[in-house]
Formats: sequence, C-alpha cells, structure tokens
Amino acid sequence: MTDPLKDGHGEGVALALTAYSTPVTTERRAVIPQFREIYDEHFHFVYRSARRLGVHERSLDDATQDVFVVVHRRLSDFEGRSGIKTWLYGITRRVAKDYRRRVSRKEQGMVPTDGLVSAESGPEEDVAKRQAAQTLETILSALDPMKREVFVLAEIEEMTVPEIAECLSVNLNTTYSRLRNARVEFEKAVARHLLMVERKQ
Repeated sequence: MTDPLKDGHGEGVALALTAYSTPVTTERRAVIPQFREIYDEHFHFVYRSARRLGVHERSLDDATQDVFVVVHRRLSDFEGRSGIKTWLYGITRRVAKDYRRRVSRKEQGMVPTDGLVSAESGPEEDVAKRQAAQTLETILSALDPMKREVFVLAEIEEMTVPEIAECLSVNLNTTYSRLRNARVEFEKAVARHLLMVERKQ
C-alpha cells in the first residue's frame, strides 16, 4: 500500500499530525513513546485496520485522522498496561464502528487485503500477487465476522492471541477457539479453490 502522506491522500491526517504533535512529558517518555513515534510506526496498521473494519474508501483518511486525534488526547492517560498496538486497535475499532453507521450495507465491500502486493515486484509477479490477494479477499469475506477478525489479526497483523483477546475484550480460550476454527475453514476454502483451479487447467 502506498503511503497516503506521500501520495497526497492523507493531507487531513498530516494536518492533524501537525496540530496534535505535542510531545508527552519527559517523565513518561521512558515508558510511553511520543505521539510522533506512535504515528510513524503504526499509521499503516491503523489505516489497514480501518479498512478491514468496514470504513469506506472515501472515509479512510478522516477515520485514520480521528483515531490519531483520540490517541493524542488520551496518550497522557495511557499507562502501558497493554501494548500500543492493542490500544490502537481498540480505538480504531470504535472509530470504525461510528463510520460504518454512516454508510449503507451495500456500500461496504469485502475484506481489504492491502500490503500483499509489493511495489518492487515485476509485472508478471505483480499480477500473480494481485490474483492471490483477490482470492484471499474472497475467502476471508466468507468467514464468520468474529472468526475473520481474529484470523486477520493473527495471520496478517501478526498479533499474539493474548493481544487479540485483549483487543476484542473476548475470553482467551474463546479467542483460541475462534482462531483454530478460522484456520480450519480457511484451509478448507483454499483446498476447494486449488481444486477448482486444477479442474480448469
């Protein structure tokens, strides 16, 4: 995925960054990263998460900006009891929920799979990766939403199960169960897809 700050699609976020870039106090700096550090490290995670949580393409910049406005406002209260990424996802989830309420069901597309296609790959490799991304998007969209969310956080965002359980406010064993079931369903779907491809050849 291209960087919205570089390609001109994230001007609103950039303005918010400028307006809300006051550093945290010196005594908290050793424990809690500064706002700019959090923004630089986790911008793409928040942007991807907002998409996967159903925020419409045209609202992604605004939603991402809203997340980081909340981050700046609440950063001084963050005690580090959870990971930054876990905390950010919780905020993104709430912001995305508000944005989803503003669009009709028919405007909400399938689960986006940004970041699976490298800008450095060649034409043929790029086409193959895009086809794979589309297949993955279709398979993920067919999963139960609760299982899909756990699966994406574990397999794509590489979060640990305890982190996911905390993000979603779900019992740890339930989270493990959802991930295990999602993996089984995903593998079956992949097997069906490969069988279909084989039959067409």
